[in-house]
Amino acid sequence: MMKAIGYTDAGPISAVNALIEFETDRPQPGSNDLLVEVRGISVNPVDVKVRANAQPDGGPRILGFDAAGIVKEAGSDTTRFRPGDEVFYAGDITRPGTNAAFHVVDERIVGRKPSSLGFAEAAGMPLTTITAWEILFDSFGLKEGEGTGEALLVIGGAGGVGSILIQLAKKLTGLNVIATASRDDTRAWVKKMGADYVVNHRNPLDEEMKALDISPRYVASLTHTDKHFNAIIKLIKPRGHMALIDDPKSLDVGLIKSKALSLSWEFMFARSLFQTEDMDAQHMLLNRVADLLDNGTLIPTANNQGGTLSVENLRAAHELQESGTAIGKTVLDGFS
Repeated sequence: MMKAIGYTDAGPISAVNALIEFETDRPQPGSNDLLVEVRGISVNPVDVKVRANAQPDGGPRILGFDAAGIVKEAGSDTTRFRPGDEVFYAGDITRPGTNAAFHVVDERIVGRKPSSLGFAEAAGMPLTTITAWEILFDSFGLKEGEGTGEALLVIGGAGGVGSILIQLAKKLTGLNVIATASRDDTRAWVKKMGADYVVNHRNPLDEEMKALDISPRYVASLTHTDKHFNAIIKLIKPRGHMALIDDPKSLDVGLIKSKALSLSWEFMFARSLFQTEDMDAQHMLLNRVADLLDNGTLIPTANNQGGTLSVENLRAAHELQESGTAIGKTVLDGFS
């Protein structure tokens, strides 16, 4: 048996039993899986969306996607890791989550933990980094070193994805990066992440960009896409490309025709959800990112250490995520 935290009824974090601790069977790894002792986790927007909207079927659902920990068992067909290895990963939306003492994950979406980071700090990286990497190099189709003379606008630059997307764009491409932020602390954060310019997303973004005299070829819309959609169309270069990760109720995509724009949705769980033939791309990019963190090219994005994994601390992390004021990532150590 093992300890885990989950929920039994979808709803607000303010509900008395929004999160509960319970005992459940320790999972058994399949042939391509690793059994990981979880030493660190982080909280992402997907955690709070699932808890608020997805009713569990047949008992408590364990939340959590990001994790860092130590491999305890390796399935019979695994080749990348062995017991004792330190790993980090973003999990699979179709399987029980990482807010538990032990977790099972397909080794093809697992990377080696950066040796320079503690477990909680490392757990703050995988989901957002995979998302940002896939936006830059899959959705936008950029190759490392490309983009000189072009610009990227990151809407919601102080969040988890924005924090690492700014860094990847500045360190691995030639793009100029403009990030949106509206408070003094968030403006300071995105500058720390490497943004060349900062604009205020509380104002019309097309006017903000016009004042900078920059028309970006690429726009990563990480939040409030429905609010900014018309402005994006006005400010982006013809034949530009926008990528989004949020869930606007509707978008009039016909508006992008006159500029011949491209639009992509990024969903980092797609590879594991559909068991794509290139699932191990996430293994390789996480190993690459571990190297970049260890050599100082990238810096970790954890900005709030929430303590050890408990109902009280996880509730506080969910509340912060839902508040819309979180900067970077909130991370927690495993069960004490």
